[in-house]
Amino acid sequence: MLFLDRKQPQAEQLARKAVRRLSQADPALASLIRQIGPCRLGRAGRNNHFAALVEAIVYQQLAGKAAAAIFSRFRALYSSRRFPTPEELDRTPEKQLRSAGLSPQKISYLKDLSRRILDGSLKLRHLSPMEDEEIIGHLTQVKGIGRWTAEMFLIFSLGRLDVLPVGDLGILKAVQKAYRLRALPSPQRLEQMGRRWQPYRSVASWYLWASVDGK
Repeated sequence: MLFLDRKQPQAEQLARKAVRRLSQADPALASLIRQIGPCRLGRAGRNNHFAALVEAIVYQQLAGKAAAAIFSRFRALYSSRRFPTPEELDRTPEKQLRSAGLSPQKISYLKDLSRRILDGSLKLRHLSPMEDEEIIGHLTQVKGIGRWTAEMFLIFSLGRLDVLPVGDLGILKAVQKAYRLRALPSPQRLEQMGRRWQPYRSVASWYLWASVDGK
């Protein structure tokens, strides 16, 4: 079970090892690595898994600026500087959540997440020791959390190093460009291509995202 935590002294060494391995395994990826430079993939600073999942739900299917504005208004609903607890979110009236710009559908997702934590069917503290697929299966029980959201959680909240989101449009576009394909690769083809990137597929994904970021 590989993970990257920038707070740990060995993280930089592990990142360099991943980059060397990817460069040796794939000439096209090696070219991207030379262009982009050192890998800056690391776990998000937040250790609050509940907060990370709430943020992921808020950001779904929205442009970054719009999502950030809604998330900021959501945070402002709570007087304390700390992130609201599942109990606090569950008690928040839907009308109040709508005033922050949240859609009724996303409110239902957030309420479902909170209630599953409260009733014990979703135990976020137990996720870290689990294998990746087990975590994905656990999280996708929640309304509004699909495989992609769970994969983002694995990469950016848990720091798992061998995750390849084969349905991510940014990665598909980056692969099409880097490998000079006539069309976007299918998820199945990307899965096959990604076998050469194991066990550092999250790092490969980061370089692919970086290669098309803002383009």
